[in-house]
Amino acid sequence: MTSPDVQKDIVRACAVEISHAVVTELGDSCFSILVDESRDVSTKEQMAVVLCYVDKRGRVVNQFFGILHVENTNVVTLKSAIEAMLANYGLSISRLHGQGYDGATNMRGEFNGLKTLILKE
Repeated sequence: MTSPDVQKDIVRACAVEISHAVVTELGDSCFSILVDESRDVSTKEQMAVVLCYVDKRGRVVNQFFGILHVENTNVVTLKSAIEAMLANYGLSISRLHGQGYDGATNMRGEFNGLKTLILKE
């Protein structure tokens, strides 16, 4: 089991199971997202997503939800990737009640940033 392909398959399977467990715990509650994008060591653009929600005990939970590879970091591409990721787990963007981004202009731009595009939904 030292094959890189087998290891990647195991990691992917674990990620899917953990994400499904998070979605199950979230239920029909509202949630927020924290998003950061960067370039990895091979210069591929990627975006990390964290879900934030209040669990049934009233505790705030910040749960890493995934890393997505994106073609570029323009707002339309990032928005589409977030929508696809949420839809893949049956989460509606209409339940999104908060957004957190780094200070990059494409993320927080007042008129054309990712935050603004999602708020228009």
